[in-house]
Amino acid sequence: MDAPSPAVISFIRRLNRFSDITGRFVSWFVLAIVLITFVVVVMRYVFNTGSVFLQELITYFHNYVIMLGAAYALLKGAHVRVDIFYRPMSNKKKAWIDLFGFLFLLLPTCLFIFVIAWEYVALSWKIFEGSQEAGGVDARYLFKTTILLMPILMIVQGLAESMKALLTIAGYEDAVKALDEHDEEHAL
Repeated sequence: MDAPSPAVISFIRRLNRFSDITGRFVSWFVLAIVLITFVVVVMRYVFNTGSVFLQELITYFHNYVIMLGAAYALLKGAHVRVDIFYRPMSNKKKAWIDLFGFLFLLLPTCLFIFVIAWEYVALSWKIFEGSQEAGGVDARYLFKTTILLMPILMIVQGLAESMKALLTIAGYEDAVKALDEHDEEHAL
């Protein structure tokens, strides 16, 4: 077999594209954080007033950036590794570490977070939990939903990364490299 299955490559591309679109969408929340923070500061120091709603909204957007952007960071290779050991390794050794990292660290951790948080988030939705502060954002259930979305997004991108690792282990390093280059070329 000279090249990996086109179906496998297509599947990996779709997973990568999903994480890329999600991450790029969530990245706009950073601009929202800056703008809302500017408004809060102007309100505070120019008009001597405040807004609990806007201050909580900043927290919500921070939450969305961190929790929903984690899979995008995984796609871009921005997660922390012990680079002193990882960087000088061959691509196959890196692929083995990435594969075992997904199977024995990322996947079990994400499944644990999802299972343990399910009732907590479901209860929040059941009562449409709002802010604990008067005038705050009355959508705490949306805030908490990211506790479930983050592990799902991480598993999706972790699956793509582990499939790339399997292709590398199987000797298709050029296909993986081309796949990563193709994804960079066709970014939004």
